[in-house]
Amino acid sequence: MAETHRTKMLILGSGPAGLSAAIYGARAGLEPIVVQGLQPGGQLTITTDVENYPGFRDVIQGPWLMEEMQAQAEKVGTRTMFDTIVDVDFSRRPFRMTGDGGDIYEGDTLVIATGAQAKWLGLPGEEELSGKGVSACATCDGFFYRGKKVAVIGGGNTAVEEALYMTNHSDDVTLIHRRDSLRAEKILQDRLFANPKISVLWNKNVERFVGGGEPVGLVGLDLVDTETGDKSHLSVDGAFVAIGHAPATEIFKDHLELIDGGYIKVEPGTPKTKIPGLYACGDVMDHVYRQAVTAAGTGCMAALDAERFLAEQEFELMAAE
Repeated sequence: MAETHRTKMLILGSGPAGLSAAIYGARAGLEPIVVQGLQPGGQLTITTDVENYPGFRDVIQGPWLMEEMQAQAEKVGTRTMFDTIVDVDFSRRPFRMTGDGGDIYEGDTLVIATGAQAKWLGLPGEEELSGKGVSACATCDGFFYRGKKVAVIGGGNTAVEEALYMTNHSDDVTLIHRRDSLRAEKILQDRLFANPKISVLWNKNVERFVGGGEPVGLVGLDLVDTETGDKSHLSVDGAFVAIGHAPATEIFKDHLELIDGGYIKVEPGTPKTKIPGLYACGDVMDHVYRQAVTAAGTGCMAALDAERFLAEQEFELMAAE
């Protein structure tokens, strides 16, 4: 039987942003509810080695980190719900969400932390070799390819930025693009072409990610020329798919203002949307940094803003009486 769950702070999403918001909200006595969504724990649950999250001198595992975050949030008073939101109503407060099983979630404030997913090519070997030479985040995983040969696949800003970043770790970076010109901003292209560590393969599509060795890892890419159809093979130790990200905002498109790429628009430097009491944090609004630590930071900001909003509402109510 469907139930109604009411809270002062409702959080959609259970990655670093959502759980950080929950920790701060719970410590402020807001008794938050976290609706976990389709991927409990967010993208870190499919990330193996994590070396860049502060506080850990040794490599940690992404799923373990998210389990610890959830346990911490629950310990201080957060309720986590295994549900997926299928309908939203932002027209009044409390905000009202409907889960796919019919449960209703109402929040005096709402924190959207539904995250984003990297876009993948969907090619043979890609999924099997994910985390074993294939990645969608050079900033996250580039450190593991120090002194090795790597490829970056794509032609937009993301791909060029990833290629440039990888020159901090590798002297042999190949950018693979299916066309004969890049879509990236000119200033980024100028930096790319001026970097002696980067070479470009034009008019090439990746057909397959090739694994080998023991333990199995990426050893190369099978390519096809988009003009001639000629096939070739590029030996690499790592490949970064850099064709963009897709924020999980489909359900919000008729209710919130979105910017290019589908990210939720917020007030610059804050997680505030145009709707009072409604906040967006983490990768669902951040199309620039997309890191676990920055997501956690904006989750903290959202919780602090929600607490202040509720305090102001309470003060105004007392003053009116």
